[in-house]
Amino acid sequence: MTDLREIASQSKAWPYEEARRLLKRYPQGKPGGVPLVFECGYGPSGLPHIGTFNEVLRTTMVRNAFATLSDVPTRLIEFSDDMDGLRKVPDNVPNQAMLAEHLGKPLSRIPDPFEKFESFAAHNNAMLRDFLDQFGFEYDFISSSSQYESGAFDDALKGVLRHYQAIMDIMLPTLRKERAATYSPVLPISEKSGIVLQVPVEVVDAEAGLIAFDDDGERVTQSIMSGMAKLQWKVDWAMRWVALGVDYEMYGKDLTDSGVQSGKIARVLGGRPPEALIYEMFLDEKGEKISKSKGNGLALEDWLKYGTENSVAFYAYREPKSAKQLHLGVVPKAVDEYFQFRSAWHDQPVEKRLGNPVHHIHNGNVPAGQPPVTFGLLLNLVGVMGAGATEEQVWTYLGNYAKDATADNSPELAELIPIALAYNRDFVAPTLHKRKPVGVEIAALRTLDARLAELPADTSAEDIQNIVYEIGKEGGFENLRDWFKALYETILGSSAGPRMGSFIALYGIANSRALIAEALA
Repeated sequence: MTDLREIASQSKAWPYEEARRLLKRYPQGKPGGVPLVFECGYGPSGLPHIGTFNEVLRTTMVRNAFATLSDVPTRLIEFSDDMDGLRKVPDNVPNQAMLAEHLGKPLSRIPDPFEKFESFAAHNNAMLRDFLDQFGFEYDFISSSSQYESGAFDDALKGVLRHYQAIMDIMLPTLRKERAATYSPVLPISEKSGIVLQVPVEVVDAEAGLIAFDDDGERVTQSIMSGMAKLQWKVDWAMRWVALGVDYEMYGKDLTDSGVQSGKIARVLGGRPPEALIYEMFLDEKGEKISKSKGNGLALEDWLKYGTENSVAFYAYREPKSAKQLHLGVVPKAVDEYFQFRSAWHDQPVEKRLGNPVHHIHNGNVPAGQPPVTFGLLLNLVGVMGAGATEEQVWTYLGNYAKDATADNSPELAELIPIALAYNRDFVAPTLHKRKPVGVEIAALRTLDARLAELPADTSAEDIQNIVYEIGKEGGFENLRDWFKALYETILGSSAGPRMGSFIALYGIANSRALIAEALA
């Protein structure tokens, strides 16, 4: 452990760089031996998406990296902002007319449009917890409503009232004139309508937690404690940091300015802002920011329908400070790259292992072995088999390539087969279009067919690849890329594909010759 700790203290992998910032913050740990607190925030106004999960995964990676560097205890809080007022009805939920009747009310006090839980927030919170639990994350779930309504935040709320003007002095210069005219750090919840009010307030008694405000023409004096009010979110963020003793929280680039203001407010409240990693945003296929309310994100269940759990983690780990598109088109590559990096990890020295994404995905306990075929090759196989292919048929073809592979001894391959079938059926098959060969392509395909006819059925993929390569070099093509592209477009119906030797060995020489005959017909 000592040697690993020393090497990790020099690693340039981003989780270790982040962990060293925390080590510098508290070299000997927090006073009294209390745990360092990592926090992730979740706004349950829409359904959880991969961006939501991504924060928990990355934060866990930093937490694990810190544990390599220090014996100081830590805690991860997943905090749901479910006291927020519902500002608009999400596009991707049922019972939208019902939700429209509750606009402005706290999410935790709005009926569940899915009719499964006691509130809209409870539904989305449950979805988040269920998914995080699938990955085995260690975290403490805390909801805003539980803290406000139980009185856990009451002392911190009084602190906001005590420093009301100082907080206003921080916030007002950042607001437009019309917004500044009605701004208040405290948002009372109307006893008449149940709506979170955006109205100016007067501090009546900070120590008693009393404020005064106008509610539908009536001057009201009301407590802000025990769930009778909430804070504007930048103030709420800062108050939470102080009340919960948060030491680390990452957030998106779009919240950079908000982080600055919340940091100032946290200092006013007597606290210290947490260390923060500001990450770039995930984008959809059009290059637009993913939004829960728009519903243009990639749902967690969709990725898992077409990819593996570890591939989600692999994609999330890479380059957190670079913007990346997140859509179903990136799934196959992530699946295969995960296995490639996992295979490499076992032959790497420790210094290299610490920079390998799979080290952080598995917290150093990286599984050995990998499937006998790549996911990309499986997709090509099921692509030529057609949309009606079954798992049993795929296993039959796999016998040509990996004779001893079974669901029992190759469980990861068994996991890849149904998702390859699903991905091909839903996304690949509708786009496949085989063209007829032209020019030198015709003679080259005939030569390939003749050469394959001479081979025994169990010829290795490497030997077949050498033949394909030789034909391309001697077939009159300007470059080999044109030959391989012709094979993909005429035999597979796509613009890109696998090593043809591997594909032919997998699909079978006789079956592959049938594809060539079909292309030449």
